[in-house]
Amino acid sequence: MNIFVSSLSFKAKKEDLIDLFAPYGEVLSARIILNKETRRSRGYGFVEMASQEEGEAAIVALNGSEHMGRTINVAVAHDRPAAPVAPVEEPEAENENEPKD
Repeated sequence: MNIFVSSLSFKAKKEDLIDLFAPYGEVLSARIILNKETRRSRGYGFVEMASQEEGEAAIVALNGSEHMGRTINVAVAHDRPAAPVAPVEEPEAENENEPKD
């Protein structure tokens, strides 16, 4: 189960997320999302738990709890919607029958 965690301390590391979620079950992965330019935390991340039951238990227990001085939000992560694709405009074909200037 993939879990979204927000309002994290900017000092939080992936090991902190693993330690926070481990009491509720097996943590398969954890990651903190970083700003691409500054490489600093954006204050949110994702945790993947081994089972649905463990993930739900962690969400119930941790949502609204305090971690590293901040009240965190913990919820089921949803798939990111696909980015809309702009239609490709075809150049207008010149009409061969029309006289050219």
